[in-house]
Amino acid sequence: MTKQQHTLSILVENEFGVLARVAGLFSGRGFNIESLCVAANPLDPTMSRITLVTTGDDLALEQITKQLNKVVHVVQVTDFQELATIDRELALIKVTADERSRAEVMNVVDIFRAKIVDVGSKSYIIEVTGNEEKLEAMIDLFRPIGILEVARTGRVTVARGNQRAARGGRSPKEKVA
Repeated sequence: MTKQQHTLSILVENEFGVLARVAGLFSGRGFNIESLCVAANPLDPTMSRITLVTTGDDLALEQITKQLNKVVHVVQVTDFQELATIDRELALIKVTADERSRAEVMNVVDIFRAKIVDVGSKSYIIEVTGNEEKLEAMIDLFRPIGILEVARTGRVTVARGNQRAARGGRSPKEKVA
């Protein structure tokens, strides 16, 4: 079987140690987590959403999904493999910006619709949002200029249009009034 990249959305109860248990399932089965993004759900602060990117064959990912659904605090697991999605990532890139390179840096920022969020005497910090390919392309253009530091958030994903992520696992707990 061929290995493919999978983006999983894992809705979990916002409890101590849940992230460690989820990550442990992947490492225990020899899967690398390529990207991991976690945040509390603003619509329900008792829940958090983990967006996780990994690579593996479909059968192995199916087994991991079944194991995830057995974790007590996991409410829903969605593999976005078969859905049309919007993926985004945020990067902060600190680049050399001396008198010779400032114009070139500003041109790249304009082309990629990024923002300069900090100006130093010898550096700029650029904020860029987009898919992985966009971020990689921008980073590649900044390499010859001089990259001082890069921080990336990891991928977040939502199904396009009226598509609904397939439900797996249990229903979220009913709130008691």
